[in-house]
Amino acid sequence: MDKVTLLLCLSGALFVFGLLGVVIRRNALIMLMCMELMLNGVNLSLVTFSQQRGDAAGAVMVFLVFVVATAEVALAIPIVLLLVKHARSLNLDRFSELKG
Repeated sequence: MDKVTLLLCLSGALFVFGLLGVVIRRNALIMLMCMELMLNGVNLSLVTFSQQRGDAAGAVMVFLVFVVATAEVALAIPIVLLLVKHARSLNLDRFSELKG
């Protein structure tokens, strides 16, 4: 197996594990971590394709994904902390009364 195939398999595995974590788990912080794992899988595939093609477009896309991930964490963590303060739990099923 060559290096590109190995890296793409690893990025696919990271994405699948992150997706399973988001679907299966109900803990808000673990779901956020699994979303970050999915983003890292995408980043790895972008870097792999960029290295294979020999251009910097993938690296630029990775930088943009990092910016979006940083904004996600900067917004999501305070929201989760407020929800925990309100409901005293990280379980997302406890927040069903917040539906409009």
